[in-house]
Amino acid sequence: MNKPMKVICFFIAWMSLVQYGFCQQPDTLALEVSWQPLENNYLGKEQALSILQIKNKSALTLKGDWGIYFNFIRIITGKEKEKNIKVTHRNGDLFTLQPQGKQRTLKPGDSIRYEMLSASWLVNANDAPQGFYIKFADGRTQPLPAVKILPPADDRKFFRVGGDVEMSPQRLFAKNSSIPFNTDSVFPTVFPSPSQYQVAEGAYQFQHTSILFDPIFAAEAQLLDTLFQTLLGQRFPLFSGVKEVPKHAVVFYKQDDLADEAYRLEVKPDQINIYAAGNSGAFYAVQSLRSMLYAQKINGLPKSLPAVSIADVPRFGRRALMLDVARNFQSKQQIKKVLDVMALYKLNTLHFHLNDDEGWRLEIPALPELTEVGGRRGDLANDQSAHLPPSYGSGPIVDALPGSGYYSKDDFIELLRYAAARHIKIIPEVETPGHARAAIQAMERRYRRLAEQGKLEEAAKYLLRDAGDRSVYRSVQKWNDNVMDVSMPSVYSFIAVVVDELLAMYDEAGVPLETVHLGGDEVPQGVWEKSPAFERLKRADASMHNADDLWDYYFGKVHEILAARNLYMSGWEEVGLRKVSDAQGKKKWIPNDRFKSHNIHLNVWNNLLGNEDLAYRLANAGYKVVLSFVSNFYMDMAYYKKFDEPGFYWGGFIGLEKPYSFIPYNYLKNQQLNYLDRPLSQATLQGAAQLTEEGKRNIVGLQALLWSETVKSPAQMEYLLFPRLLAFAEKAWAQEAVWETEADTGRYKLLFAKSLGNFYQVVGKQELPKLDFVAGGFQYRIPSVGVKVMDGLVHANCELPGFVIRYATNGAAPSADSPAYERPLSNQKGLVFAAFNSLGRSGALTVVDQIKE
Repeated sequence: MNKPMKVICFFIAWMSLVQYGFCQQPDTLALEVSWQPLENNYLGKEQALSILQIKNKSALTLKGDWGIYFNFIRIITGKEKEKNIKVTHRNGDLFTLQPQGKQRTLKPGDSIRYEMLSASWLVNANDAPQGFYIKFADGRTQPLPAVKILPPADDRKFFRVGGDVEMSPQRLFAKNSSIPFNTDSVFPTVFPSPSQYQVAEGAYQFQHTSILFDPIFAAEAQLLDTLFQTLLGQRFPLFSGVKEVPKHAVVFYKQDDLADEAYRLEVKPDQINIYAAGNSGAFYAVQSLRSMLYAQKINGLPKSLPAVSIADVPRFGRRALMLDVARNFQSKQQIKKVLDVMALYKLNTLHFHLNDDEGWRLEIPALPELTEVGGRRGDLANDQSAHLPPSYGSGPIVDALPGSGYYSKDDFIELLRYAAARHIKIIPEVETPGHARAAIQAMERRYRRLAEQGKLEEAAKYLLRDAGDRSVYRSVQKWNDNVMDVSMPSVYSFIAVVVDELLAMYDEAGVPLETVHLGGDEVPQGVWEKSPAFERLKRADASMHNADDLWDYYFGKVHEILAARNLYMSGWEEVGLRKVSDAQGKKKWIPNDRFKSHNIHLNVWNNLLGNEDLAYRLANAGYKVVLSFVSNFYMDMAYYKKFDEPGFYWGGFIGLEKPYSFIPYNYLKNQQLNYLDRPLSQATLQGAAQLTEEGKRNIVGLQALLWSETVKSPAQMEYLLFPRLLAFAEKAWAQEAVWETEADTGRYKLLFAKSLGNFYQVVGKQELPKLDFVAGGFQYRIPSVGVKVMDGLVHANCELPGFVIRYATNGAAPSADSPAYERPLSNQKGLVFAAFNSLGRSGALTVVDQIKE
């Protein structure tokens, strides 16, 4: 390059730096963001005080018009009237911080400090602001490193209520010590627990095995052959028909008097017999063999099975897991992995939450904008941007995981077939009329595209919001434009075409579609009240008086859309409720008689704050109810109150005991604490509705749920799911436990404690080690070590047996080669503990120096 050209290039580079607000030599801008919560109930109100600090760690001076964008799940106000910093709530969880005046110049080493108040409490690191990026005047953006989260300086100021303490190592030690373990017990190697399990003499050796089957069980026989190839490294001959049975054979027999999902399994020294009435029962027998083979593998005996006799049938017909892929996306491969483990634990329904305010994750060929707009998140250049804004820390980069992503039509068909082969039904959820911002924005994009072509009638065909609507509302997630206007006919055209496209995909997959889940939850007050479309509807329909009347109107019409296609409707609990006013004029929800005979299936999640008996009231009223309680089955809740423990907490903290202790037909018997672990009032307990016999018949199943606001990766998903999903699987499949119906309180407590201890042993010694081999292995949660200092000695324990506690004495994290804890250690500086599984992976650290007496 000649000298004049070098001068020109240098001048252009220098001008670029000036334009962007940099006035130093070329370098990389580096801003460090930190956040620290300080105090809950600040000034005696339900609000929290925290500190946000932004420091320039680079050699560049930042100046000009720039702002910081970030996501935060609370509405923010400044502690004082701040003149130099302007924080603006954009929508949802998106905020901007814009320095004013002299603060717009940030020299190397300078910091911006913002004391902020936020509505409601702050509890753990998941409450932190996230997804920070800087945006310059020219529209250029730069992601910033992950926020540095500092723990609260004063634990007492951080309490929500009196005694709201963290799970300390000492408290964890006491909790672990209270679990009774019978180390002499022998447990079934099949999980969930079979109805009947009897150990026999001898063992079946896999030598010259053959597989014989009634022709109806060809798929299950092929599945078993694949299983043997995977776990035994062998292939065995298959024969259709069971007229002459040789020794050393696995034989599938048809037994018509068994229930649909029931089976009998006999493992003898010379033969394995499977009896089932249909394919589901035979499939679950194969899963039991799979479970036994995994158990043999971890015990180092993969070529044999101990002789047993099993008779088994599930307790509940629907054993479901809900996965939210709208807030943060998970790949097709990860969903397949989840389906594999669901099959092993005999779960038969995947409730697929495919859309929400923050994403639409399924291609609908007739409406491509749904994924072109709703499947992508990133910084918005303007209001006409062809994607959604950042949410839950997804950042400015469009098409980056986990904020962006969707399943193509072919992907979804592949998942349908994959699930069906494992006897799992996929229930698609099309969340309406609230939680619908992704769809609303996509259809407005469609409208603009077609309107520009002059196709106004076609453009308006699927609009979901009236442009003239001046209704004022704010959803729980802080959106002000996320509810479909159900007074518009185009909303029903939209739902009809989406349902038809779903039907076409199921038909192409060769899988029946029985229901579509249409959401129905968390529609905020104020919607539709100032909608021109609603005014037109009121003039045309004399039954419409106020916005509350639209509730029955909407679900009546969408029920008709589904019924016309031989589908029944599923939804959240609000679908079966209606609003009434009490004597003080306050509105409350009660069961709605209008839809009770429509075979509507309701997922009831709310058992909090006066709704403890809501599921029973709806079941007693005639609705089909799937118990989906936040206090027991929300897998996105944190295990316990600890600042750095992943997960939310608003529904309570959910360890292994919460789902295991659940009593489906009398859950208030042992669920007598609220989400703050405070006792429920006697008025609540005594006045709660009891389940009638008809209501009991209307409890159609149980459902675990994993919402994904905090789930950014497969590893985080697996950490939150396991081992808790094991407790749920046991509750959904295994027969009623003796302790569930024990009337004597003292005896009930003894029986439950023994049962819980046995369950913990099965999970720790058997089921979690199995998960190291399933579908490539799972990153399940390994428990933290409890520690207590007594008489100068450090005692350690673990919630689950089967893990090795290791320690280091130099203040560093112990490794898989560190000494194993075998007896109490002398209290010394630098002592650190962790639990390890058999593969050398460890759980969270317990640092003895940090223990506060």
